Amino acid sequence: MKKISENPRRSPARAARTDGDATRQQILEVAGKVFAEFGYDAATSKQVCLQAGVNVAAVNYHFSGKDGLYSAVLTEAHRRLLSLEDLAVIAGSQMDARSKLERVIDGLIDGMDTDGWHLRVYLREVINPSPLFGVLLDNQVVPKLSILRNLLGQVTGLAPDDPSLAHCFLATFAPCIVLLIANRNALSRAILSVSEDKHTLKEHLKTFALAGCDAISREKRKR
Repeated sequence: MKKISENPRRSPARAARTDGDATRQQILEVAGKVFAEFGYDAATSKQVCLQAGVNVAAVNYHFSGKDGLYSAVLTEAHRRLLSLEDLAVIAGSQMDARSKLERVIDGLIDGMDTDGWHLRVYLREVINPSPLFGVLLDNQVVPKLSILRNLLGQVTGLAPDDPSLAHCFLATFAPCIVLLIANRNALSRAILSVSEDKHTLKEHLKTFALAGCDAISREKRKR
């Protein structure tokens, strides 16, 4: 029997796929920085390709054009803020609902010191939505909101269509989102200095959120 090499060489097809994936990722990373700096309207595929060191046709090949590239950048930006896969794992775990909510808040605050292009891209999109904002909503935002809404419903006992559940959602997650996308120096100057101790900040936000959810839940039961 012919001995199989322990380190077989990659087949041409496999090598091409691997190289193609690397090129796609390189374009995506550079595009994130370009869109973060110039925005959707001003940024061009040519800029991205020049900075990525790839042929100008690469954007069309890997992303079917500028819109496809920007859509991929938005998806990646939102994934880095809050991963749908991570949320699904938390939601499907054996933890009780309150512990799941605490885990989500922990994850959001863990990302607040990341100074990446994804934060600037997302902030630009929120302030000045592009024509592709609807795609981001459908593919990323809505599925994540559905998981979080169900989780808050388990914590509070409120029905999915109860307006109070939406209020609980805002009160729970708005502070986390502000900390993620706001400039820390500007935030400190405009309001108060936010604790540099992440553990302390996490515990405060979790205590505040759960206490608020409990208060709303008790109020609903009295009616």
